[in-house]
Amino acid sequence: MPQNLTTIAFDADDTLWHTERFFRLTQAHFADLLRDFAEPDHLEAHLLEAERRNVGEYGFGVKGFVLSMIETAIEVTDEKVPASVIAELMAAGRDMLQHPIDLLPDAADVVEAAAKTHNVLLITKGDLIDQERKLAQSGLGDFFEWVEIVSHKTPEVYVNVFARYGNGPEKALMVGDSMRSDIVPAIAAGSWAAHVPHGLEWALESAQAPTHSDKFHSLNRLADLPALIREIG
Repeated sequence: MPQNLTTIAFDADDTLWHTERFFRLTQAHFADLLRDFAEPDHLEAHLLEAERRNVGEYGFGVKGFVLSMIETAIEVTDEKVPASVIAELMAAGRDMLQHPIDLLPDAADVVEAAAKTHNVLLITKGDLIDQERKLAQSGLGDFFEWVEIVSHKTPEVYVNVFARYGNGPEKALMVGDSMRSDIVPAIAAGSWAAHVPHGLEWALESAQAPTHSDKFHSLNRLADLPALIREIG
């Protein structure tokens, strides 16, 4: 019997392990450091705008986040930010890069189950060294036949990855928490997509759900994925 799905691809950050909550904690520390210069809401708006400007140059991940915080600190203090604050932000970034991996519930069981029946990929974006470290610490590395760490997730990226490591996007399912990066471009590439909301969403990853497509599915939790895979067939 022909198989509709031959390839299952997973996002990493906030799909398999916690990430965004560490960014939120660091951002709260950032607001505390600059409380004498800006209100938290004002600071948050400036930081988001800096991230929006810089993501194309710095990419996704901790290093770009720290550089955007430093740039924002310079802006909101009219270039009077104390050197001690810059040092604190750099130290916070190092702490984030060294933080132990905290797997999300059911992540290990779901990935292991998928690997028994399908080709399993990891497609994630961000800093190469940081993502490799997190994958190594996660204990999930042996379940993935291939790992792709990319700068951006576009329809073209998904088409190319699924063509190289599977039977094309039509027989692939992308699983992730980001509507903008994991779901919308995967659907546009012609693959199936399963959105698993994390609960904490970075504003730059927000997008409208592609509800027009019958290949789009929304799951309440990662543990629901095996049933969806069986349903698609």
